[in-house]
Amino acid sequence: MSTRRPAPVERPVVLTIAGSDSGGGAGIQADLKTIEACGGFGTAAVTAVTAQNTTGVHGTHVLPVEEVEAQLDAVITDFDVAAVKTGMLATAEMVETVTRYVAGLDCPVVVDPVMVAASGDRLLDEDAEDAYEALIGEATLVTPNADEAEVLTDVDVEDEAGARLAGQRLLTWGAEGALVKGGHIPGDEVLDTLVTADYIEAARHPRVDTEATHGSGCALSSAIATHLASDEPLKEAVGFGIDLLERAVRHHHDVGEGPGAVHHLVEARNAAAREPTAERVQDVVDWFVERDVSAVVPEVGMNVVGATPYAEAPEECAAVEGRVTRTLSGIQPNRGVRFGASSHVARFLLAAREYDPALRWAVNCRFADDVETALEGLDGHIAEYDRDAQPEDVAEVEASTMGWGARQAFGGDGERPVVVLDRGAHGKEPMAKFVGEDARQVAERVVSVVETLETSEE
Repeated sequence: MSTRRPAPVERPVVLTIAGSDSGGGAGIQADLKTIEACGGFGTAAVTAVTAQNTTGVHGTHVLPVEEVEAQLDAVITDFDVAAVKTGMLATAEMVETVTRYVAGLDCPVVVDPVMVAASGDRLLDEDAEDAYEALIGEATLVTPNADEAEVLTDVDVEDEAGARLAGQRLLTWGAEGALVKGGHIPGDEVLDTLVTADYIEAARHPRVDTEATHGSGCALSSAIATHLASDEPLKEAVGFGIDLLERAVRHHHDVGEGPGAVHHLVEARNAAAREPTAERVQDVVDWFVERDVSAVVPEVGMNVVGATPYAEAPEECAAVEGRVTRTLSGIQPNRGVRFGASSHVARFLLAAREYDPALRWAVNCRFADDVETALEGLDGHIAEYDRDAQPEDVAEVEASTMGWGARQAFGGDGERPVVVLDRGAHGKEPMAKFVGEDARQVAERVVSVVETLETSEE
């Protein structure tokens, strides 16, 4: 057997200079996971070893500066470093040492001024705070949360105006950009403010109702650094990092006795699931065509929708373009399966996932008296909503109705439904929406109803 030729892969090298987290959720561990997930090759210089888990920091050992210098020399002399991010630096001497090293590099530098862990444990000596000014002066971007920004700048960061002022003050130290994170500011929305000499961008997004934010700052700064290493503009790199973090916190890891940790690989895992999700949708469509489920295809057409595991938008839901419709010889999909092909069913599925994130599949079927009778033999709870009961303050648009309808069906504490009935309204065809965690199981329930309808006609 002849040997195979190597096929090396080129990735931008990102260097993280930070502390170690034995719990795996933050620090060097979080940085390396995120860097690899975002398409970079991660290298590291460990500044401190912490005994840490999801409940807090139980011990810290700062490495001698010469040991950190040895790590930095080893990386810099061998690798073409395309970006650097800093995390826990612990002491003034360490901050000064790192400042000296990054000043000699010609690449983007993201400074995450780690001062306090998410658990509230302090990770930076007070005398090291002043040393940060020189390091921030070397930064392409500095990413303090509101509390850190207040310590660094003496500006109260309680709203957008405070965030803007703090960011502008950090720019006077020499930073090219400042991202003042708003996760620590109370409110239903999180406000992240990006300040540069050319523009100020404020991004608002709904707050995720969880305390599982361990490692969030590390993931954000590492994601931004990796995208900067790929020569992306600052605004785009920051936008990607914020989007990743929102999804990583919402779909966090349920690990440990504490609140948990953010899901550093969430984007990569979601992207990897796209093709299998589309294939499962196609499998169900093929089975429906072969079995001929014409009896439950509505006038507007049927759609089979599959959401990726961490889907947040219709563009992350695979469906039949043009829907599945009845013909003289059975049913046929109008076109192929693609992402973003469904609006109505996808939006309902996404709205239902707000209450049950495990739901990934949905099929809309015809609903009438005969279907309602056939559903009586179905295994599982059946819920419904009445469009006529929709409150006036709910916008008269389909997306709002789908959200309201999902809330009626899934918002209570009772059993989760496998079918949701929409009895229609003027100009809106009644519909039965089958939902579930498993594509095959959802499809089998649809076919079971078809079989019951066919038997009743004999």
